[in-house]
Amino acid sequence: MNDLHSFLISPAEATQQHGPHDRIVMSSRVRLARNLRGLAFPGWAKKNERVKVLETVMPAVVSMPEMSDSFSEQMDNLAPADKQILVERHLISREHAAKSVGSGLVLNREESFCVMINEEDHLRMQALRPGFQLREAWTAIDRFDSSLEKKLDFAFDQELGYLTACPTNLGTGIRVSAMLHLPGCVLDEQINPIIQSVNKLGLAVRGLYGEGTEALGNVFQVSNQMTLGESETVIVERLEKVLAQIIEHEQNARERLLEKKAKIVLNHIGRAYGILANAHSISSKETMNLLSLLRLGVDMGLFPNTQRTLVDELFLVTQPAHLQRQVSDKLTAEERDLIRADMVRERLKSVARPVTKPNGGKAN
Repeated sequence: MNDLHSFLISPAEATQQHGPHDRIVMSSRVRLARNLRGLAFPGWAKKNERVKVLETVMPAVVSMPEMSDSFSEQMDNLAPADKQILVERHLISREHAAKSVGSGLVLNREESFCVMINEEDHLRMQALRPGFQLREAWTAIDRFDSSLEKKLDFAFDQELGYLTACPTNLGTGIRVSAMLHLPGCVLDEQINPIIQSVNKLGLAVRGLYGEGTEALGNVFQVSNQMTLGESETVIVERLEKVLAQIIEHEQNARERLLEKKAKIVLNHIGRAYGILANAHSISSKETMNLLSLLRLGVDMGLFPNTQRTLVDELFLVTQPAHLQRQVSDKLTAEERDLIRADMVRERLKSVARPVTKPNGGKAN
C-alpha cells in the first residue's frame, strides 16, 4: 500500500503557494465529469462493474505526463483518517471519502491535479491553483482531458454532450469554482445580498466543504450550477466576471469597515486574538471562525510582523484529521480541543497583540 503521508506536501508548504488576489480568493478549481461508454454509472453499477472501471481508468490516468510522479490508491485501502485529511485539503469530496471497493484516487506531487475514480461519475478530474487562476486551471484540465480521451472511450452524445450521472453536469461536465474568504462582507452585513444576486445569475454559493456545508471561517465556494448549452470558456468567463465583482465588494467592505466601524472591527479582531492566544480548550469550528478574523487583521495591517501563511497553516493543521495525524493515540473530541488550544497558543506566542492603527492593509 502507498504511504499517503510521505507523499503529501506539508501544511507549511501547502500554504506557501501564492496566486493573484489570494487575500480573498484562496484557490481556484476546475473539475470535469466523464464516464466510460456502455458502462453503468457508479451509483447503479454492481461491485464487479465498478472494479472493472477502476482497473481500466487508473492505469490510463497514472500514465498521463501530469501524473508522472503521482499517488494512486483504491479507496478501500485508505484509512478513514487519511480520507478525511484529503477532504480537509479539498482534494476529494466528502462523498468520495465514503467510498470503498471499486473507487480510487490519483493525485500528483504538487497537488495541482487530482482524479477521483467512481465517485458519482467514473472520472471526476480536477485542476487546482492557488489564488484567482480559473483560466489557468481550465487550460490545464482541458489539456489533460483531451489527452486522456485518446486513451479512454468517454460516453458522449452529439446533442447532449458528455453523459453524466447527474443531469446538472450533462453537456460539458464542467464545474468551475473558487474558494473565497469574505469576512469583510460578513461583518458589513453584505453577504446575504451578494449570495442572492450570485444565485440569480445561476451560480451556487456553498460552505467550506461544498454542498450542504456551512461557511466556516467566512469561507465560501462559488461555482456554476448548469453545464448544458454553454461552452466551457463562456462558463469560465462568467465566473471570472462574478468573482471580480465579489473581490471588489470585499475590498470595499474592508475599507468601509475601517473608515466607519473601526472600533467594532478592532474589537472583533482583538477578541479573536485574545481567545486564540490564551484558550486552553477550543473546538475546530470556533478556531476556524476566529482564525478568519486573525487573517483579516493580518490583511488589514493590524499584525505588521506576521505573515498570512502562519494563519493559513493553522487553518489547516487545527482541523480534526490533521490534528489527529500529529498524535499517535486516538483522540476524543474533548482531547482534540485541548491539543488544538495548546498548539495555537504555542504558535501565536511570537505574534504581538494587534496594533490599534492599521497601516491600510499593507501587510504581507
